[in-house]
Amino acid sequence: MAGAKLSARQKMINLMYLIFIAMLALNMSKEVLSAFGLMNEKLTESNKATTERNAAFMAGLAQQVEDQPEKYRPLKEKADKVSSLANEFNSYLSDLKTKMSATVEDAQDYEIMDKGDYLDNNFFIGEKLKPEGQEFLNQIKNFREGVAEVLADSPEFAGIVNDVQDKFATEPVKNRDGNTIDWLDYHYKGFPLVASLTKMTQLQADIKTTESEVLSSMLAGKLKVEASLTNFDAIVVPDKTAFFNGENFTGKIILGKKDTTLRADKVIVNGKELSADAMQEGKTLLDFPAGSVGEQPIKGQFIFKEDGEDIVIDFESSYSVVPKPNAATISADKMNVVYRGVTNPMTISFAGIPDNLVNASGTGLSKGSGVGKYNMNPGSGREVVINVTGKLPDGTSVSDRATFRIKDIPKPSGTIAGQIDNASLPRNTVEIATIGAVLEDFDFELPIQVTSFKIKVPGQPSVSVNGTKLNDQAKSALRKARRGDGIQIFDIKAQIQNNSSYKLKGVSPVFVELTN
Repeated sequence: MAGAKLSARQKMINLMYLIFIAMLALNMSKEVLSAFGLMNEKLTESNKATTERNAAFMAGLAQQVEDQPEKYRPLKEKADKVSSLANEFNSYLSDLKTKMSATVEDAQDYEIMDKGDYLDNNFFIGEKLKPEGQEFLNQIKNFREGVAEVLADSPEFAGIVNDVQDKFATEPVKNRDGNTIDWLDYHYKGFPLVASLTKMTQLQADIKTTESEVLSSMLAGKLKVEASLTNFDAIVVPDKTAFFNGENFTGKIILGKKDTTLRADKVIVNGKELSADAMQEGKTLLDFPAGSVGEQPIKGQFIFKEDGEDIVIDFESSYSVVPKPNAATISADKMNVVYRGVTNPMTISFAGIPDNLVNASGTGLSKGSGVGKYNMNPGSGREVVINVTGKLPDGTSVSDRATFRIKDIPKPSGTIAGQIDNASLPRNTVEIATIGAVLEDFDFELPIQVTSFKIKVPGQPSVSVNGTKLNDQAKSALRKARRGDGIQIFDIKAQIQNNSSYKLKGVSPVFVELTN
């Protein structure tokens, strides 16, 4: 259009279009400036409400610390650090906004805030940052990294930390043309004053929102932890603390909440106030004379502080005092004697004394697996003495002893094909049968291994055999026997499996009558 020759009329029309477009742009600019101003007002009102809410929360948390310091002091310390970071950054922004607003005659007339001279001159010098611009970036960084450091050891705040790092990031950004521009240039250089004011107010909103989210998450996290079922113990409460033999046990099981930080202002038991250190990790430790034999009451009060007022919780129960035990209970699990060559299981206890406070000793006695379980492996001699001592709750000791007779393992009986003494078997069964030995009517399961034996067939010389089955020589002699002949298995040698050192008594012989 510039290269063509235009008439005077056409030039006038083009000029009118330019003036019209400029007027539209001017009106649009005023509307945008006003919109920024209204947005700034809304954000300012919202920030006031958030400030009041945060202040109320901090006041409530301070009261909780006064009531239950061990439980809430760690939360209060984190909250104070975040609040201090927020207040410092917010104060800096408030001062900066005051200086920005002071550059115009009427801080409420947003249409005149169309220049960006203040921040351009305050933050920048040419393409470089002035100290004031660097200070602005440092303030953002201090808040961002300060909050992250305070919450670093709390995984439940990881989402808030990530959000803070995103909202307060100051890395360079790319514009619409794909060019990388410093964050401060991109967001504040050349912008109208009202737009920069609104951005500052938005930063303050983000600060207060962060503070609010941290405080709310702290309370929610504490409530979640306290409400978690992992903080409850199943407690068995019997209707009485002692029952007679033959009675039914009666009582109830309740879920009790545990809190290692809980401390009462006062604990009164049977009319006496306990010392301050009686309540530890949420538990009240009791230590007083049990009293005389019989039923004894126990009652009292817990007194806690809540919202500055005393909360009283009453309790009442009873317990039984029984005479001090003075005799041990010692018994062999299977017999009234102990046998040499085998492990004799025994149960040893003291009535009314836990197993870890009972000590038993004797030649060949060792601790087994289980409460009160021992193993006795007697050696030589005819008797063994077991001494037992127990320590009572008051620290005094009681003792007892018992004497057990020692017997040898009885004489085993020989077997053939599982039959004892006199057996009637066909020739082919005897030929392949296994020669064994068993302990009849013996209370222990004691495996015995035959090592050798002799076999006598009528009219044939005796044959010695190693092992448990007939060898070729014995089988040859057996084939010469007739129906009705008596075959004798004798001089059977045997030993206890896995205990060849113990010498068994001689094994009884076996007699077999051939049936064919």
